[in-house]
Amino acid sequence: MEEKYGFVMCVCTGKCPGFQAMDIWDFINQVRVELPVEYGFIHPQLCEEDGDRFWADFLKANRKVIIGACAPNMQKKMFRQAFKDAGMDMEKDCVMLDIRDMTSEKAFEKVKAALIELGYEEEL
Repeated sequence: MEEKYGFVMCVCTGKCPGFQAMDIWDFINQVRVELPVEYGFIHPQLCEEDGDRFWADFLKANRKVIIGACAPNMQKKMFRQAFKDAGMDMEKDCVMLDIRDMTSEKAFEKVKAALIELGYEEEL
C-alpha cells in the first residue's frame, strides 16, 4: 500500500466508563508498533473546541485516518464539518471504529480487521 492511515484514539477525557476495561497506553503502543499505521496517538476529547482546532490543523495535510472512539454515527456527526472544511471525503478518507467497552486485545483486533479491509493484509 502506498499511503498508510494514521490512528487517532479519543478517550472521552479518560474517565468514560467505556474505556475502563482497556489499558489505553498499552493499546496505543501496540497499534503504533505492530500495525501498519503511519502513527498512533491519543486525544483526550475530540468533540470539544480544542478537538475542532486539532482537526482543522491536522486535516490540512489531507491525512487519511482511522478513529477509535465512540459510535461511528456520533463521530460522523461531530467531525463531518472538519473533513468537509479540509476538502476531504469522510467516507473515503476516514474509518470510524467504536472501541468502547473493549479490552485492549479486542480493540487491537478491531483495528487490525479494519486495516485488513483497507488492503493492508500483507503488511500484518
